[in-house]
This record gives sequence, structure tokens and C-alpha cells, in this order.
Amino acid sequence: MYTGIPFAFALGVCVSATPTTSTNGKSHHLTVVNPHITSPSQEDVSFVNSTHVVTWDTSTIPPENKDDTGLLLLGYLENGSENLDMNPLASDFLLVNGQVPVFVPIVPARPNYIVVLFGDSGNASPMFAIKH
Repeated sequence: MYTGIPFAFALGVCVSATPTTSTNGKSHHLTVVNPHITSPSQEDVSFVNSTHVVTWDTSTIPPENKDDTGLLLLGYLENGSENLDMNPLASDFLLVNGQVPVFVPIVPARPNYIVVLFGDSGNASPMFAIKH
């Protein structure tokens, strides 16, 4: 059970920017993986103590990032802040899978939850509601 910090189930999913090395080991570049979250959407309503599948578009994930894993946090938008709960909804899942099931924790009912797929910022889901 989550208490204390309000838990935002607006699944804003952030994906890590992953430094990679070429096969010869000499050059370095930064690959930013930032998949678009397709679910939850603004029309979605989730209920506490239920399971919801968060999905994202994998078409922009380069082959060299096929083993990258993600972290999914719940938050809610208020006063320009994402108010992210530091207790992950999911972690260590492969980004190329394009989905991860999450348990909707006991949180206050709100219409402005988001989920964030971690690593790179800016890929939060649209706001959605969680109800009791």
C-alpha cells in the first residue's frame, strides 16, 4: 500500500538516455529513447486495486537499444509539476516489449494522473482518472 506522497497514476513513462559504444570501442554517442505512451489515454479511467496495461510505441527504438529497460512512475499534474511518486509502478522491463502490466495502488481519486516512462523526460502520458 502506498501512503504519504500522493501517488499519481497518470502513467508518464520516461526512458533512459543510454550511452553506447561502437563495436570498435572508440567512439561514443548518446542514444535517446523516448517512446510515445499510447495507453493510458485521456479517456481512460482506472480503478484502485486493479491491473492496467500501460502501452507505448516501440517503432522508434533503435535495434542497438533492444535490451534497454524502463522504469514507470505514477504522478499527477498540478501547478506545473508532475508530482511523481518515487515508488515505481514497474521497473526493469524491456522497452521493446511495448507494454507492462501495473497494479493501480490505493491513491486519492483524481482526474489528472499521468504515468512517466523513465530515462528521458518529456514522454508522460495524457492525463487520466483514477477512481475508487
